[in-house]
Parts: sequence; structure tokens; C-alpha cells
Amino acid sequence: MSQRSLADWLAYLEQLHPSAIDMGLERSRQVAQRLDLDKLAPLTVTVTGTNGKGSTCAFIASLLEAQGLSVGVYSSPHLLRYNERVQIAGELASDELLCDAFAAVEAARGDISLTYFEMGTLAAFWLFKQQRLDAVVLEVGLGGRLDAVNLVDPDIALVTSIGVDHVEWLGDSRESVSVEKAGIYRAGKPALCGDLDPPQPLLDAVAELDAPFYLRARDYDLVAGELGWTWRGTDAQGGALELVDLPLLDLPMENAALALQAYALTGLAWQPEKIRQALLRTRVTGRLDRRQLIWQGKPLTLLLDVGHNPHAAEYLARRLAMKPVTGKRSAVFALLADKDLAGVVMPLIPHVAHWAVAPLPTSRTRPAAELARYLTDCAAQVAVFDDVCSALDAQCAKASAGDEILLFGSFYCVAEALEWLAGHATGVGQDGFAG
Repeated sequence: MSQRSLADWLAYLEQLHPSAIDMGLERSRQVAQRLDLDKLAPLTVTVTGTNGKGSTCAFIASLLEAQGLSVGVYSSPHLLRYNERVQIAGELASDELLCDAFAAVEAARGDISLTYFEMGTLAAFWLFKQQRLDAVVLEVGLGGRLDAVNLVDPDIALVTSIGVDHVEWLGDSRESVSVEKAGIYRAGKPALCGDLDPPQPLLDAVAELDAPFYLRARDYDLVAGELGWTWRGTDAQGGALELVDLPLLDLPMENAALALQAYALTGLAWQPEKIRQALLRTRVTGRLDRRQLIWQGKPLTLLLDVGHNPHAAEYLARRLAMKPVTGKRSAVFALLADKDLAGVVMPLIPHVAHWAVAPLPTSRTRPAAELARYLTDCAAQVAVFDDVCSALDAQCAKASAGDEILLFGSFYCVAEALEWLAGHATGVGQDGFAG
């Protein structure tokens, strides 16, 4: 058993490698081989994409758990606690389990230098294998091809969407991004794509691997109405499947549709009512995450979303358009310096009456004054604050009963808001964001 606390381990990991990101798999692969981490569970599903990874992983896990399977889920980053990254059977991994996993990786790595993320990934893998799970669902983060999670060969691999983000690592085109995303596909194993217009390099990669390919709008799709939606897809034998009268969901239904297609390929029981309930139960903190609170006697709504790139902002704008507010909608906004400011802001401007901007608690933040200048140039009403919590205080004080406050732009931003909510717990409740 490890003698270090989890806080001690995380502090140690932060100084273990000279750079936070060091793309490549060779160092991690050597340690994984020493730990015998080639097969983590009978079923392994990997998920990557520019947006939608977290909710797709959550939907898949819910569907598998509804059939009685014990499931591990690995995702990143976390919002408040590192434990959020590693879930086992629907619960966050305990400090003790994580410490034991870090100790096992530390003992195995010898003189091999690993980044914070690589150590955390291998620790999650080791822990999943120790737990003897039925299935693991793994979010493949930055890029895909060279992400440490991609060490494991999946039985089913999913790409949710392809947009331009992390330009310094992935290139400035959808084509270059798609090459990295397609790196999670494996020869002869089901490859799924939820993007309606996948770039040619991804299609070429699938053809070269001779992988069974399932593409949205061709092999599966959804049709949404005002009161519900219908899903149509394909089982592993090529037979048609259908689910009708599905309830509208709090999370993106295109991600639910992709998860359903993945589930259809597992050969597990196709039980429509269990599937409906599994989809309805699925929640992801900070993604279209609607909270009700009472502020100085006023009922207000706080909508949290970690969206930080143009694709996510455009989706968020569409969902806001589907659910107009009875009062007015204001925003609290902060952004990292390497993100596309115009691409993130422009889709939301028509939906926001007043903006409050602030810096993020990281050296990577974009200055609030820069955000304010851009919004002012767009003829938006904007005020500048020293931090996210001060901006939230001001927007709540200014709001009238029934107003909605949208907080978005970064995982850091949502984490600050969750801490703020914890200090205003009286009268706070979580509600769905059904479109």
C-alpha cells in the first residue's frame, strides 16, 4: 500500500517530467508491457473526437451498466477532484485505490520518465485490470493517435466529431485533425464516426485497416422532434434496429445516437425500456448542466458548459435557441489564450443580453481586458471582473427572478463555478436541460 497521500502523489507527478505534454507512445508502452496492461477487460471501447467525448463515454457506460456489467470509465480533465477521472461501477475511485495504482506504476517505470497524464493513464489501466471489470470505456483526449490511452487495443472505437482545436499539436485543418483521430481505429475492429462530413483522410484510414465502418446518416441516424426522437441503426450482423419515442435528453442526442450504435455492436440484450432508462439517467457535470438556485430571494437558473471551441459554441447556441428564457439571459465567460475567441463568442452573441468576463486561474488565461475589447467591438454589453466568482456574484445581483446565467468557455471556468455553488448551496438544485 502506498504511503503517500493522493495530494502528495499529484504534486510528485507534476514535477516528474520536463514537459506537461510529450506526444508519443513508446515510453508509456514500455511501462505498460512491464505491468501486463495489454487487455484491461473483456470489452474495451475507446472514444475520441473534438467535442462530445465525455457525454458519449457516459452514455455507453450507462447502457452497459443497465445490463448488469461492471464498467470502468477513464476521462480527463477533472473539474474539482482528480478522482473524477477514474470511475469504477458508477463510483469515483477512492484516494486509497488511486495511490496504490500510482505506486504500482512508479515501481514499474524504473528510469523511464512519464508525464503527469501518462502516469495517470497507466495508473487507471492498472486499477481497472485489478478490479476484474466486465468492460472499460476510455476517453482518448488530445489528438488520439499519440495519446497514451491509445496504447490499449479497443474492441470498438468511436470518433464523435472532427473540428479544429489544439492547433499547435493537431494542425489547423479538419483533415490534419482527422488523421490523429483515426489513429484509435484498429484493423478488423468496428470503427464508428458521428461526424456528418468526415474528412477524406479518416475515410482512407478506415479503408486501409479494412475495419467495419459505421457512419452517421448512412449506417445509423436519429430523427428528433419537439417531444421525442427516433433512432435507427445496425447490429453486428447487419440487421436493422430501431428505437422510437425516445425522450428528449439533457445531453447531446447525437452523442447518445453514436453510443447506441456502439452498444448495438456488443451483442448484448436489446431491451428498449432498459435502454430508454439508461439514456435518461446519464449526466455529465459541466455539459449543458442546468442548476436552479435562489439568490437573495430570487429564483435563477445557472447553465454550466465547458464548451471552449467553435464547434461546441455553435452546438450550445443551437440548444439555447431551442429553449428561450422567459426573462433575460446573461453570461459569465472566460477563455484560454490558445482558443479561437471569435469562433467561440460569435455564435453566442445573439443569445446573451449582458456579458461578464474574467481571467482564469492559470497562466494560460486570455486577459479579461482582451475579451472585453472583442465583445465591445461586437456591440455587446460587457463588464470586467477580477475572477469568475466575482463575475457570478455580479450577474446574480443584477438578474431578475426567472433570468438565466450562462457560464462557459473552459473547464477552469466551470470548476470555479462549482466551487462558488458549493458556497451557495442553500436553494441549489440540479435540473435537466431538455431541448
